[in-house]
Amino acid sequence: MSAPLSPAPARPPVTGPDAAQLLDFVRRTAADTALVASLPLDPEGRTWIRLDGPGGSEAWLIGWPPGTGTGWHDHADSRGAFLTAAGTLREHSLAARLPTDGWKTLELSEGIDRTRELTAGQGRAFGRHHVHEVLNESATEHAVSVHAYYPPLPRIRRYSRTGAVLRLEQTEIPEDWQ
Repeated sequence: MSAPLSPAPARPPVTGPDAAQLLDFVRRTAADTALVASLPLDPEGRTWIRLDGPGGSEAWLIGWPPGTGTGWHDHADSRGAFLTAAGTLREHSLAARLPTDGWKTLELSEGIDRTRELTAGQGRAFGRHHVHEVLNESATEHAVSVHAYYPPLPRIRRYSRTGAVLRLEQTEIPEDWQ
């Protein structure tokens, strides 16, 4: 005689703003020309202002000098959105769900690379564990973007990439970047 099957445990309800609401927030915030103009721009490195995001989310206004980028990273368990407020950003991302923990090196399959060029007013939302890098490839112009994450970033995992090999290099916690 077999044991009766019990129902799968219920997942806790998702709270806070969803990705579409985060995208709406970054769109409205990027349209605030006075706020965007208030960001001090540095020719050497990225600058930022922390913002109050909707529903307890974490939000940032970020300035990107010419030729700067984030490197490959993810936002762990947070979903998010970002939108270019000025200039042009390029996003390279992976169209694959990667294991969340327990690995240091992965060989990526062909065909999972995605590239988006995001000019002023263009952005995107993304789910948990989204791996990407964001770049300002301009040689002369700053870019400015608005980002929002929910829940607030618990950690960021940073990766290096050589060809098809993605390697976990470090994990940062909020104290490392605030």
